[in-house]
Amino acid sequence: QVQLVESGGGLVQAGGSLRLSCTAVIRTFTGYAMAWFRQAPGKEREFVAAINWNGANHDYADSVKDRFAISRDNVKNTVDLQMNSLKPEDTAIYYCAARFYVGTTSPVRERDYQYWGQGTQVTVSS
Repeated sequence: QVQLVESGGGLVQAGGSLRLSCTAVIRTFTGYAMAWFRQAPGKEREFVAAINWNGANHDYADSVKDRFAISRDNVKNTVDLQMNSLKPEDTAIYYCAARFYVGTTSPVRERDYQYWGQGTQVTVSS
C-alpha cells in the first residue's frame, strides 16, 4: 500500500515563492522515483519535475526550469518542490506521484507513475 500526501499549497502573489511537500507512506521509499505533476483548470495534467530514487537525477518541464527545484529526503520519506518566481500560469492543482523504479533516469510521463496523491492547490495572483 502506497499513500502520498501533499502539503504546502496556497495563494501567493506573482514573483513569490512556495514550497510543496509530499510525504510518502511506502515500505521502501528508495525503491521509487518521484515526481510532481500539475493540472490547471480546463487543461490536462502535465509534468512538472521528477527525481530518481537516490536524488542524483532530476528532470524539469521547460516552463519551470530555473525556477523550480525538486528534492527528496530518503530518511523522512519526503519529496519537496521549491517554487520560485511564480507566475499566474503556474496556478494549478499540484500532484505528487510515485513509480516503483530504481533506474538512473527520472521518468517524466504521467503513465509511468503508479501512485498519486490527492493534490494541493497553488494559486498565483497577478
